[in-house]
Amino acid sequence: MKRTEQQAPDFDAIVVGSGMSGGWSAKELAERGLKVLVLERGPEIIPERDYTDRIPPWERPNLDRIPQDEIAEHYPTQYGGVAYAIKETTKHFWVKDDEHPYETAEGTSYDWLRGYHTGGRSIMWSRQAYRLGPQDFEANLQEGVGVDWPVRYNDIAPWYDHVERFAGIAGNTDGLPQLPDGVFQPAFDLTCAEEDFKTRVEAAFPGRNVIAARIAHLTDATPEQRALGRRNCQSRNRCEHGCIFRAYFSSLNATLPAARVTGNLTMVHNAIVRSLDYDEETRRVTGVRVIDAETREGRTYTARVVFLNASTIASAMILLQSASEAFPNGLANRSDQVGRNLMDHISGAGASGFITGFDDKTVFGRRPSGGIYIPRYANVTENDKPYRRGFGFQGGASPAAGTNGQTPGIGRAFKEAHRAPGPWRVSIGAFGEQLPDPDNRVTLHPSRRDQWGNPVAVMNVTYGENERIMLEEARTDAIAMLEAAGCTDIRSGEVNLTKPGNRIHEMGSARMGRDPATSVLNGWCQAHDVDNLFVTDGSFMASAACQNPSLTYMAFSARAANYAADLIADGTL
Repeated sequence: MKRTEQQAPDFDAIVVGSGMSGGWSAKELAERGLKVLVLERGPEIIPERDYTDRIPPWERPNLDRIPQDEIAEHYPTQYGGVAYAIKETTKHFWVKDDEHPYETAEGTSYDWLRGYHTGGRSIMWSRQAYRLGPQDFEANLQEGVGVDWPVRYNDIAPWYDHVERFAGIAGNTDGLPQLPDGVFQPAFDLTCAEEDFKTRVEAAFPGRNVIAARIAHLTDATPEQRALGRRNCQSRNRCEHGCIFRAYFSSLNATLPAARVTGNLTMVHNAIVRSLDYDEETRRVTGVRVIDAETREGRTYTARVVFLNASTIASAMILLQSASEAFPNGLANRSDQVGRNLMDHISGAGASGFITGFDDKTVFGRRPSGGIYIPRYANVTENDKPYRRGFGFQGGASPAAGTNGQTPGIGRAFKEAHRAPGPWRVSIGAFGEQLPDPDNRVTLHPSRRDQWGNPVAVMNVTYGENERIMLEEARTDAIAMLEAAGCTDIRSGEVNLTKPGNRIHEMGSARMGRDPATSVLNGWCQAHDVDNLFVTDGSFMASAACQNPSLTYMAFSARAANYAADLIADGTL
């Protein structure tokens, strides 16, 4: 598309997507004085109307469970991935699989777990928030895997500080170089059994550490956070229903309200992106074409800069759909890397057992999900492993009888059984790193379209031998740590490698790199081929590390948005 100089853009910046990274892009750009349009493909979520954390399950039919025939018809993939989170009162947070189809290449499988609405999956995430360490930015170069990250830890460290301070991360200062400390609010306490597990494991394995999980919950809200209506976590552990206290971080609870306060934010819901318009003369994106999800009306919005934050798979699809004479294989895809190197974290290995010495102890109250975290030690403090990279363990310890109502019964005896002391169980599960592979990718179906006329995604992702060996070793390590902690009745089935996508940490589809011939983005998440196009969701990741990645998306988004604002301010864009 060619554009005349007389036409002024509608906005300074357009942000596609309102989730974890889109919210940060919008906030930073708006606070820099830019007029920002956020395009959200789903409906609006209003916490007071749509959060359901104040509705007890016992006041709902069938304890808030969805009928099995409805699950089979509408939510087979979503429910299979996060059954604990999809209830009758929360199903509006998750897409209906039959209304949002995709395909997988022959011999492969993929779980694409999604939420289309204000805030995207930032209102449904598990909220564990960790920095990548120096080793994570250097491993590709050192091992000759993928492409070298064009940044190092010191480049991004100030932006980790920035987003942690605003978001609110509960954690401890642990002093681990592979998992750098950050700007923390007080951590949640470990249970007495977790403390004992920590002491025994660290004594038996000096290179391994058991720490309190770092989670994005307010425990000592700052004046800035309170000014946005956020309050301290009430430890109700109803987070999958939303949080009316806005205690856990989400774009809906934090960044979008901050952007709105500036007066510079415009949001349009039910706006499904068809493509980006590209001007061959200026070699820049000029606008975003959308179709209204309800009316099917088409519109085009124009801007000086565009941020793609639609999520890893969706952003890649938008670039591929934006093919033109200048970019016949998709916008900004001169490298042929758009859609490639699709990664997730691997899971499906761990162990559980009864930890002795606490049969006379019980717990009072709750805490949000988190528990303990065992940071990566493989190829960090322990070398000579038969695999590259490594994994971390997430888990916790609690009284077995009170865990999810596992003790059968009814009435008074049932209630008293769950209050009574008894044996404690400790469980840990591994989250490991998947190596980048250009053959793992998402492409556009050549003929099949969704109900809005956009091509259907085709996933072609498999795990390699490194991932399989890693999980086998993780299982062995988990058993060894439980044995060292004196656990009994240790259980660990065969490794059951999760499907790609199932951990909901997809990343890498438009990787950053130093060479435009082998990467899509530079170190600022700016497209090599299109100066005013930025992609700051999980797409930019050059490798996966093993830590939960959302905090990294936030930091890179804030950094890129301020860089773009600088370019606009000095007239470059």
